[in-house]
Amino acid sequence: MPIYNSMMNNKSVPLLIQGGHIIDPSQSIDQLGDLLIVEGKIMQLGGTIIASEAKQSQVIDATGLIVSPGFIDIHCHLREPGFEDKETIATGTKAAAIGGFATVCCMANTNPPLDNRDAVDWVKRKAGKDGFVNVLPIGCITRGREGREICDMTELAEAGAIAFSDDGDPVRNSQVMRRAMDYSRDLGVPVIDHCEDKTLSNGGVINEGWISAKSGLKGIPAAAEEIMVARDLALAKLTRAKLHIAHVSTCGSVELVRQAKEKGISVTAEVTPHHLTLTEERIMGRGWGENSDVIASGAKQSQYDTSAKVNPPLRAREDIECLIQELKDGVIDAIATDHAPHTLADKNCSLDLAAFGISGFETALGCLMALVHKGKISLTMLISKLTYEPAKTIGKDSELGTLKAGAPANITIFDPNREWVVDSSNFASKGKNTPYDGYQFKGKVMATVVNGRIAYIDDSLVIGRGLR
Repeated sequence: MPIYNSMMNNKSVPLLIQGGHIIDPSQSIDQLGDLLIVEGKIMQLGGTIIASEAKQSQVIDATGLIVSPGFIDIHCHLREPGFEDKETIATGTKAAAIGGFATVCCMANTNPPLDNRDAVDWVKRKAGKDGFVNVLPIGCITRGREGREICDMTELAEAGAIAFSDDGDPVRNSQVMRRAMDYSRDLGVPVIDHCEDKTLSNGGVINEGWISAKSGLKGIPAAAEEIMVARDLALAKLTRAKLHIAHVSTCGSVELVRQAKEKGISVTAEVTPHHLTLTEERIMGRGWGENSDVIASGAKQSQYDTSAKVNPPLRAREDIECLIQELKDGVIDAIATDHAPHTLADKNCSLDLAAFGISGFETALGCLMALVHKGKISLTMLISKLTYEPAKTIGKDSELGTLKAGAPANITIFDPNREWVVDSSNFASKGKNTPYDGYQFKGKVMATVVNGRIAYIDDSLVIGRGLR
């Protein structure tokens, strides 16, 4: 059976990761070698390590495997407190560890929401007790996420909130958003923006395009996203605040971000694995990237697949092409899962009634590696977008997303060529809602190390001791 260790396991014995292909974009490292961890920190990297500590170490033979900084997910939903039927901090972080994520940033749309110090403190304590990976909370912009009264953002930042977001309830009032950006600028903490004009998207279930026109399903137009992106870029320019655009999904959105960056506006952006690999056709059981014929046998082929209902919706093929190109050009800074677990009842209903969201932790690397194997992006770029660049986005690049000596030992080990078939019934997450069920992927996480402890290791890897 795979090994899982929670954060409560405070034992940190030396660990030697031996013979792996080390890729660390933060240091431009791409080489074969060993990596030694002592007291939860990176002690030594590169070459063949022979040290007194290594002789007392646990040893992982990483021959043929990639060794990278631990993945960082700057946008996920752990659901607790308030929605424990969908996910808990324990189940969500276990799923994150399986997916290679050593650090996750959890959104504030809980019940109660993370709009005060006590709520943030509660999540941090719970994560310290039950979590398997590092959990960094995101605080609300407004009280109750109602868009009216700004939270005590200073209090939230002091409590450890690494960003501010009302997530799925974007701030409608431009004056409120301006004031929030003023405060966030003074605190040096970014605002994460779910960009959606709900007067345009209201009642929509899929992308507004040929499928919505043909099926009669109400569509969500690209403009619903792009209008809000444009507004908040204008506010970021006005306030000089740091703005992060969540889950960009359209050509128009990334073009607006590109133009803003060229003008010196402080903006970053993320894209999800599903918006990089699935088209709007997936709602009908088709639309895996640019080649519908790579759907594995056994993948769902129902008329309307509620597991592919997500907000923003899966877009057109040309949008995917834009997103991949802008990822390569550096306009898009990070890949984030927007892990959104739901109960079976939330999805086993009509498309109109089904909840938006995809459970993304455990399939992220597998589906993204398809882009690498097809030559769409490089392996080093993929690792950078999952590690160093997300760390920079939230101002944590001195401690996360790197294998520098002295940094916390957060490490992901994966096999870029291992093939496996997605079976959501085996997910550690409570959320089994994935449009990738039955797909065959090539690329699998083999181990995740968090602060020097093995949080997850595949049962095919053997932990030795003192092989030197």
